[in-house]
Amino acid sequence: MDAALHMDTALANRLAASVRAADPDRYFSTLFAPAPQRPFLFALYAFNAELARVAQTVREPMLGAIRLEWWRETAEGAAKGSPRNLDVAKGLAALLAQRPVALADLEALIAARAFDSSADRFADFAALGNYIDATSGAVMRLAARILGGNPALVREAARAYGLTGLLRSLPFHNERHKLYLPLDLLAALHVTPEEFFHLETNDPRFVAAMRQTALKARDHFFAARAQPRPGLALAAILPAALVPVYLRKLSRARDVPIHRRQMALLSAAMKRRL
Repeated sequence: MDAALHMDTALANRLAASVRAADPDRYFSTLFAPAPQRPFLFALYAFNAELARVAQTVREPMLGAIRLEWWRETAEGAAKGSPRNLDVAKGLAALLAQRPVALADLEALIAARAFDSSADRFADFAALGNYIDATSGAVMRLAARILGGNPALVREAARAYGLTGLLRSLPFHNERHKLYLPLDLLAALHVTPEEFFHLETNDPRFVAAMRQTALKARDHFFAARAQPRPGLALAAILPAALVPVYLRKLSRARDVPIHRRQMALLSAAMKRRL
């Protein structure tokens, strides 16, 4: 195999460390995947973390577009077997060469992330759901495919986890004046986006917005739990096992400790379902 397309142990370990730092939920979930598949999941998750980081580090849509284009060119180089001298790029080269993931899959992820650094907003929960399907949902589907599982089984789990993640990051997004909650939800609460950005977390309108979104996340979680066992795709959907834990903690200042997350993931892994 071409050295540029090889996933050696040192590279896999570096990718794992980067995912553990940036995305511990997916890192610990990956530990329940078969060992030969873990490095490729780490490559996918490290790439996803980089795309998510774009919006965390830029405020101007043009700068966001430039950085996403840089990652598109990086993915393209990896697909051609000529990755940039970057761990994520080398991981992508191996992933694209050795597992059923195509450049078009990565390009779709990049395109969906343009929303994060734009001034665009979602009209309703259907539009927000489509965004989740195209971002964290797509990552979950690709992970299921890498594992040899059925990608069709992850939609409800991905939406539950995506909505819950949005709620957990709401203070950060409000601070940068980026709205992810649907406009029709705010309209029903008689609050404008600009007003919502400045609401105190104990404001009844803020609490109501959180509650309505949490109810949506819970509904998706129970729909995911009612589906057939995910089989080979288990490690891909395991992050969604944390949804009930996170929803119970939303009203508290402190986040869920790592050990509590690990216990929830272990419990779901032992049951082989959410």
